[in-house]
Amino acid sequence: MSTSAATAGGAPRHGVRIAVIWAVATAISVPVMIWVIGPHIPPGAMSNDTRDQHTVDVVLATLAMPVLMLIWVYFAYSIRYFRQPEGDVIVDGPPDRAQPRIQILWLVVTLLMVIGLATYGTIDLLNDAGLGGGEGPHPLAVPADAKNALQVQVIGQQWFWTFRYPSYGGVETPKLELPVNREVEFHVTSVDVIHDFWAIELGVKADAVPGADNTAFVKPLENGTFQVRCAELCGLWHGHMNTTGRVVSDSQFATWIAAQQTKYSTITKDLPPYSLVYYPQPVRNG
Repeated sequence: MSTSAATAGGAPRHGVRIAVIWAVATAISVPVMIWVIGPHIPPGAMSNDTRDQHTVDVVLATLAMPVLMLIWVYFAYSIRYFRQPEGDVIVDGPPDRAQPRIQILWLVVTLLMVIGLATYGTIDLLNDAGLGGGEGPHPLAVPADAKNALQVQVIGQQWFWTFRYPSYGGVETPKLELPVNREVEFHVTSVDVIHDFWAIELGVKADAVPGADNTAFVKPLENGTFQVRCAELCGLWHGHMNTTGRVVSDSQFATWIAAQQTKYSTITKDLPPYSLVYYPQPVRNG
């Protein structure tokens, strides 16, 4: 035992030891979280929303590492050095009432972390992350090119999704395809019970409520497939209310939507006129 790790009477300076071990563990774990684990944290980078969510997840995980290391180091150190001696009667140790600095330090550090995260999150929400998160028909913020966004109505019903494209004659399809690098304006609603539209890899999640129009914006940045699930318990077959969507090139989307207009032309003319909200009607469940 070195003199630096002991008091004048020869007893170990446990606080110094713990602080040194914690500092080393933190110096190792934080870069590992940022550059090794961070790139693999979901939900990926398929859209502007998921890229933002990924950044937030990495920031939160990185800030959690020093706290986690402190807990682990103190726990492991306590097991090693503060064990009850074998054969001794098990009794509680005396309460320590002479360390107000530790309590004050803990309160100050946690307060600064909470205020910092609240500020970071608020600023983020007032920018791209808050562009219509499914909170209603009139979001506080919209993207700069919202007027040119592709509108897609998401309609939930027990127990499947359909997707209506008002700018293409109101055609309604069981498949969701979106063009890459174009702003999309989802209008999420339902015709029976409450559902929840969750396009996982796009980072979009909005309640589907009868008579309500919940708006969410997203800009797909990569071609590929994404999962669509219902995230609200909606009845017996809730677990099967899922499908997949695709992000494709502009030319592929144009070809696909034209094919859908032709395929569903006879059905489209019998659908109710396009509306931002619908109410339960037997014709839509037929």
